[in-house]
Amino acid sequence: MQNTQQVKLKSGLQSGKNTITELTIRKPLTGDLRGIKLVDFIELDIDSLAKVLPRITTPTIAEHEVFNLDLIDLSAITQVIAVFLSTTSNDVTTESQPE
Repeated sequence: MQNTQQVKLKSGLQSGKNTITELTIRKPLTGDLRGIKLVDFIELDIDSLAKVLPRITTPTIAEHEVFNLDLIDLSAITQVIAVFLSTTSNDVTTESQPE
């Protein structure tokens, strides 16, 4: 599985004088979630996302800019995050141990 995913923003996001039309989202590392309740992030709570997205997006977006995302764009981003958080996203093979 890739550790990054591209998301094309339908509406774009105004960041200063620039309009962002595409984000690269990196799979969050444990340190990216500092200060966040893990259960809130897993439930894709908007306040938690607003704190974490600036840490895992390129170009970097500010916390207040997350609240300005179009709902369609936010939905696309949360789908990527959900895939990163799914247990099947890790290519881990589970083997049963002999008894």
